[in-house]
Amino acid sequence: MLRLFLRRLRPLSGPLGRLSARSARSSSGFPAPEMPAAWVRSNFLDYFQEKHGHRLVPSSPVRPRGDPSLLFVNAGMNQFKPVFLGTADPRSEMASYRRVVNSQKCVRAGGKHNDLEDVGRDLYHHTFFEMLGNWSFGDYFKEEACCMAWSLLTEHYGIPADRLYVSYFGGDAAAGLPPDDETRHIWLEIGVPPGRLLAFGLKENFWEMGDSGPCGPCTEIHYDHVGGRDAASLVNADSPDVVEIWNLVFMQYNREGDQSLRLLPRSSVDTGMGLERLVSVLQGKRSNYDTDLFTPLLHAIHQVSKAGPYGGRTGAADRDNVDMAYRVVADHVRTLSVCIADGVHPGMSGAELVLRRILRRAVRFCVEVLQAPQGALASLVPTVTHILGDVYPELHRESDRITDVINENEAHFLSSLQQGSRLILRTLNRKDYKHGDFPAAVAWSLHRDLGFPLDLVDLMLEERGVQVDRPELDRLIAQNQKVKSDPQPGFQSALTLDVLSLAELQRLGVPHTDDSLKYQYRLEQGRYVFPACSATVVALYDGQALVSEVSEGQRCDVILDQTCFYSEQGGQSHDLGYFTRDALQDVLFPVEAVVLAGGYVLHQVTATDSLKTGDQVHLHLDQVHRLSCMVNHTATHLLNFALRKVVGPSVQQRGSHVSADRLRFDFSVKSSLSVSQLQQVDSCVSDIISANQIIHSEEVPLQTARSIRGLRTVDEVYPDPVRVVSVAVAVSDLLDDQTNRQTSVELCCGTHVLQTGDIEDLLIVSERQMVKGISRILAVTGRDAALAREQGQVLAQDVDSLTARISGSAPSSLDSAQRLAKEVGVLSDAVDNTAIPQWQRRELQSRLRSLQRTSNTAVRKLETREAAVRAQTLLEKNGRKDVQVDAVETDSLSVVMKTVNQLSAAAPHSLVMLLAHQRHSGKVLCACQVPKDSLSLSASDWAVAVCRHLGGSAGGSALVAKGTGSSSDITEALRWAEEFARQKTRR
Repeated sequence: MLRLFLRRLRPLSGPLGRLSARSARSSSGFPAPEMPAAWVRSNFLDYFQEKHGHRLVPSSPVRPRGDPSLLFVNAGMNQFKPVFLGTADPRSEMASYRRVVNSQKCVRAGGKHNDLEDVGRDLYHHTFFEMLGNWSFGDYFKEEACCMAWSLLTEHYGIPADRLYVSYFGGDAAAGLPPDDETRHIWLEIGVPPGRLLAFGLKENFWEMGDSGPCGPCTEIHYDHVGGRDAASLVNADSPDVVEIWNLVFMQYNREGDQSLRLLPRSSVDTGMGLERLVSVLQGKRSNYDTDLFTPLLHAIHQVSKAGPYGGRTGAADRDNVDMAYRVVADHVRTLSVCIADGVHPGMSGAELVLRRILRRAVRFCVEVLQAPQGALASLVPTVTHILGDVYPELHRESDRITDVINENEAHFLSSLQQGSRLILRTLNRKDYKHGDFPAAVAWSLHRDLGFPLDLVDLMLEERGVQVDRPELDRLIAQNQKVKSDPQPGFQSALTLDVLSLAELQRLGVPHTDDSLKYQYRLEQGRYVFPACSATVVALYDGQALVSEVSEGQRCDVILDQTCFYSEQGGQSHDLGYFTRDALQDVLFPVEAVVLAGGYVLHQVTATDSLKTGDQVHLHLDQVHRLSCMVNHTATHLLNFALRKVVGPSVQQRGSHVSADRLRFDFSVKSSLSVSQLQQVDSCVSDIISANQIIHSEEVPLQTARSIRGLRTVDEVYPDPVRVVSVAVAVSDLLDDQTNRQTSVELCCGTHVLQTGDIEDLLIVSERQMVKGISRILAVTGRDAALAREQGQVLAQDVDSLTARISGSAPSSLDSAQRLAKEVGVLSDAVDNTAIPQWQRRELQSRLRSLQRTSNTAVRKLETREAAVRAQTLLEKNGRKDVQVDAVETDSLSVVMKTVNQLSAAAPHSLVMLLAHQRHSGKVLCACQVPKDSLSLSASDWAVAVCRHLGGSAGGSALVAKGTGSSSDITEALRWAEEFARQKTRR
């Protein structure tokens, strides 16, 4: 049977067949280098699509779809997780997948798979790469997968079989896993010599999706770049000469929560082959960077830099790391281009933070090593687009935005480098660090707040013979990681059906939940009426398995034959409410969450009494919560439409979340919206609400829906048929193309109000750039919006009143000036933190900044005048003594500092310290200054000693310092301060 299958894999007479094994090789027997990467990619896809009936599925974006466990898509199988886990919507196209092929954009630069620091050091690591893969979901298995792979490599690509080695899973006794002898026999039947068929353990040849979930043995095909030898000992030995090119994973087990393994109800195949590595083999190159995926980029880098041409050197041979810099820049600009095109921008957390590090690493190598001018990195984007744009057209569409984002982030980083360098030098100048460690807190602040690379901190300190306090820095880094990884207080993980339980439901013939009632509400006399719902418990899941009964206090998923509850999806929060049992109407089962998995709606509850399958229940929907979500979801659609109308068609939705109290909307835009744009969006939405337009919704075939002009979609897997939600224009008119009217029309599974007037009001209360090029809007509706407008008016009146007072007559005393300055600060905090119209917030903030400058100027003038009076008094009292320690009466540390400064100016050779005693609190303000040539006593040492004596703290420089303490006897404090100075200086 296997030999028959092998014969069926002979080359086709069509496009694939034209490249026979003979014609694909040069006279030396090695694959000819004239195989461009684009041809290699398309040949792979055509082979599986045309010869073996696979469905071609486009690459998903590198930002994972609804998978918080991943920073980036890092493997071809990521987008197919719902199929492997059985959670795909049964009405979606994905649920129908049986055999699939694609080329997936992947990024490995964070989390479990992180190749960032290896990039550039060798010739084959990348942060961005393309994964060629073919999948079988319960269709073919090991025999067919191995035969297809071998035929493609040796016959269609013409790779000599004597260059290939195959590894398989050799079993693991401790895990109770036998060797994968089935795969071994398949390879022997195909013709792989026993000496080239190698067994390995769990680490190398057993693949797992995560701590739990589908997993299984894998078999890998390795290629020997040298040939003509026995290279079996170099397989899986990290040799650059013998590299893995294809991994075939056979998913046949499920890893349980207790780490045991159970056989899956259906076996699947998941394969992955890196395009870059395959192309290097087919083009006869030892390095991925020598293929046509990279050579145009390396040439472009040479054109914009002052470095010599790329030489391909590594390690010690690569003097000054020039070739490493070429590889880093070439790799990183590909990653930046692909990520930014997919909506991931450099930022401060998660995937955005990783991309920020990639950009800054690329800038450093570009500027420092290759000596390229600012802007050189972004100038490479057109080359990336030329290489990859035909297969990933979003690179063409987003080329200008990619260039802008890279340029703006590069400029910001270079500015941060200068700022960080100055801070390091200032810190070093404050103290002699030759016999101590540089403060870890300063190094960490540079890294965290300015993005200053820690290795650059080490380098700058090393040049000055100083090192950072490494144990303390490691502690700060670990502390930061712990904060990021710890769950938030009150967090409770949701129960979700595993793949085996889902399969068991299907085997038992449990029908998918009928949740159509969630859409069946109506308006009666201006009130929304939601349908009553009674249901039968058809299944219970306790977190481990399906059970027939749960007892009081047990958390579980309840699956009903029908429900009126909305499960969380499409950015809309799940419904709240409770249900009651027929025989127990006074006991409520509160619903904590509602989740959709594989067509089943899971009502997550903590049982308040026993519950078993077959029980009859009545569902009680929290109608206020649902209606609030409906209002906010429809408002989100109007906001999306208004933004596109005001800002332009470049606006793309990058995420949203709808809850009962507010809505959040993320979108691509070059810079933050102006006050005028915010007002225009506000006005546009208000007009639609005032018009009380009808909301139309209808289920239509997915392909038909995609033909609607002006349709807004996001990167999601939609069911088929799909729900179309349109404002003011009937869906049937849109389908018949009977209208040219611009309106809001989206594919959406959410629940919506039936007329826009029910929103009452929508107000943007916050708009800010999360990362460069992506803004986030927070908005409220209804009564919350009206209240925010009222609060805005109150604050505007307060600002008007304060403006009149400050712009009137100048304050007569320092106390009154300080009170006005404090009022400006308090009002600024209120404007910053109160929910008011965002356009109004921007205007008020601008006015308050001006008032702050005016009031601060008044305070400084009065402080200087007051300090002059006090300094003159002290000079008349003490003359120009060599040590001047005295008391002044003021509540302002700034006045104390200014008085000290004026005394020192009048008596430049004196040591000056002033204390101000706050009699009502006992607090003591301290300031001091010493002459520039004071070698025996620094101002900071003096202030620290005095303030510690007073139970407080101080800080400053060698010349000027200040601090606070407390004392009931200021005379004793003055005596102690003067005595300390005289002992140190012997004056």
